[in-house]
Amino acid sequence: MIDLRLGDCLEAMKLMEDDSFDLAIVDPPYGIGMGSAMSSKTEGDYRSKFDQKNWDNEIPTRRYFDQLKRVSKNQIIWGGNYMTDHLSPTKSWIVWDKNNGASLFGDGELAWTSYDKPLQIKRIHWVGSASLWEDTGGKIHPTQKPVSLYTWLLESYAKKGDKILDTHLGSGSIAIACHNLGYDLTGYELDSDYYKLAIKRLENHQKQLRLF
Repeated sequence: MIDLRLGDCLEAMKLMEDDSFDLAIVDPPYGIGMGSAMSSKTEGDYRSKFDQKNWDNEIPTRRYFDQLKRVSKNQIIWGGNYMTDHLSPTKSWIVWDKNNGASLFGDGELAWTSYDKPLQIKRIHWVGSASLWEDTGGKIHPTQKPVSLYTWLLESYAKKGDKILDTHLGSGSIAIACHNLGYDLTGYELDSDYYKLAIKRLENHQKQLRLF
């Protein structure tokens, strides 16, 4: 079951029981202003097509991380390198190699994990060019991650029957991956515009699958 909810994830987690989820895969704000006005260096790039919002002005508070670890048995946290004050040391980092080369968008991203596994690297080419987006219709969120990345995460870290939590749904890529692989997902999104777009994206994907 894919259960996507509009609301504050922190307030929702406060009402949850301990270990309600087997795995939380989250992509919280990095605090680098990705949703706000573009700098002169990046003006005109693909992100300028999105509405300017302040959702990425700061990282979540320690209360968020405390609640996340309480309600989930394991966690994968994208942008963990920006949040080391709230996360314990780990050897089990994930490196998403975007294979961009020299680019304003950077050549990769890091995810902190709670697992006791060696560091893993996944290469998926992903840049601002619309021709490289894997979903028809283009990007709906400035920090949208590919469905194939979430598919790999689930195949590599989740077990059949696991319940998955996403506290920052964004574009809904994880919802499509969970739907395809048969995982139960509960996802939260605070921004009503992105929530509606994610719902529509998932519904369109489900309709396409029913045609074949």
